[in-house]
Amino acid sequence: MRVLFLAPNSPKTGNCTTAERIRNHIVAAGHTCLLCDTREFSSASDVSSLMTQEPRFEAALAIHLFKGGRLLLDVGVPFGVVFGGTDVNEDVKDEHKRAVMKEVLRKARFAVAFTDKLKEHAEELLVCESKKIYVQPQGIETRAASHFNWSDFLHSTGVRTKQVEKLCVFLLVCGVRRVKDPLYLLEAFEEWHSQNPLVVLIIIGPKIDPVFTAEVEESVKRSVGVYLAADLSQEELHAAMQKSFALVNSSLSEGMSAAILEAMDLGLPVLARDVPGNAAIVEHEVTGLLYSSPQEFVSLSRKLLDDHELQERLVRNGKNYITTCHNLMKERITYQKLVETLH
Repeated sequence: MRVLFLAPNSPKTGNCTTAERIRNHIVAAGHTCLLCDTREFSSASDVSSLMTQEPRFEAALAIHLFKGGRLLLDVGVPFGVVFGGTDVNEDVKDEHKRAVMKEVLRKARFAVAFTDKLKEHAEELLVCESKKIYVQPQGIETRAASHFNWSDFLHSTGVRTKQVEKLCVFLLVCGVRRVKDPLYLLEAFEEWHSQNPLVVLIIIGPKIDPVFTAEVEESVKRSVGVYLAADLSQEELHAAMQKSFALVNSSLSEGMSAAILEAMDLGLPVLARDVPGNAAIVEHEVTGLLYSSPQEFVSLSRKLLDDHELQERLVRNGKNYITTCHNLMKERITYQKLVETLH
């Protein structure tokens, strides 16, 4: 079966990683799967004309109910959708987008939510029958680059210290856009760094929103103890995560943060902003720490630095959680079964 797969596919983002992984699951079942970025199409008719080219596509799949799903409304073949997170958490507040997403769900053979909470949210706000939405947490696989040079990375990022081995790096991994709120902790972290110069915050990820990225660059340039790193490959990023003290998430809204799950898999403590998407995968003081303000972030970070037993507990429980709940083979089986329903 030939499957067209649409996803908001900015390089090195969580959506991109998820899309590649799902595509691999589909191909492993013997299907042909063409993965396209939603930005390549301006309307559903663009996708319809692609569908008529030979050899023809027999099914379609999209990540993100609005960005991807709306392009499949006139596709003429059975299709499924995967919730992104911002679709159900943010886009649903817009009346036009909500109407479009309702229509997408009505026409889709199936929908996939990463969490029970996201499924409940979609059923309530988009009036969708429960049996159509399947819950499948993201499968996680990490691979750290063996050749990665930590000192070179710090130097190129602008971190200047002779005490590299004593440095405590808090790594904030995100695509630079407003919903990720990377400057949320800036002032509080600056103040903490002035008291303890060995703690630094490094923001790293693809620069998705150019206008907002310029704002972030300007703010970081004026700050002390906070840095903006050049983008890395996935394997290099995983190596940088292994060398860091903790993974930070400061998003206003999340579907299911791949960076948080990857950090747990790599044995890194997680400090995440207390929003529904994060609270669904981080249990406070069990698999990570949840904070509701910059001040609480600093307070919890200080506690984590001083409490080695807490560090070990979070790492151990986080790794167990990934093994139990985010198994790659379970995810593969789910998507392969669902794609078969598009025959």
